[in-house]
Amino acid sequence: MNAKKTLALGLVAASALATANAWAGPAFRERARVVSATPIYENVDTPRQQCWTEQSGYSQEAPRGGNTAGAVIGAIAGGLLGSTVGGGNGKIAASAVGAATGAVVGDRYNTGGGAYSPREVQRCRTVSDYHQQLMGYDVTYRYQGREFTTRMPYNPGPWVMLRVNVDVAHDQSGYDQRW
Repeated sequence: MNAKKTLALGLVAASALATANAWAGPAFRERARVVSATPIYENVDTPRQQCWTEQSGYSQEAPRGGNTAGAVIGAIAGGLLGSTVGGGNGKIAASAVGAATGAVVGDRYNTGGGAYSPREVQRCRTVSDYHQQLMGYDVTYRYQGREFTTRMPYNPGPWVMLRVNVDVAHDQSGYDQRW
């Protein structure tokens, strides 16, 4: 594109912009008296975790170790009881099984065999936590004897500032209205 065409397009665009601004008319600022400002609230859900501890069944505690006297005494007693059963090689096997069983029983007796206690489990769930949040204000104001309403993100106080544009009113035929 040559420079003359670029210049011509620029002039056409500037002219169109100037014409559009002329239609809108000059804007000016003016203040209007606020008649009411009603706060607008919305219910907002903020989910949160709610946790608690509850007892669920029982678990056996490990036996407390330490002294081996119970196991030794149990093995001796079990071995003696086992030797009274059977005859020949069966007597030796019964003595060995009796000693092993006696050792286990004696150890459990000595250490308490482990206690059963309630098992604690933590459980959680998500709950809805609703609260009201200020979303803005419905503002009614009076300007030149008429009332208008708008929504604003803040409370404007006793006055609201307006940007007023002046434009030519046309009837449906496109001609200016005559009063």
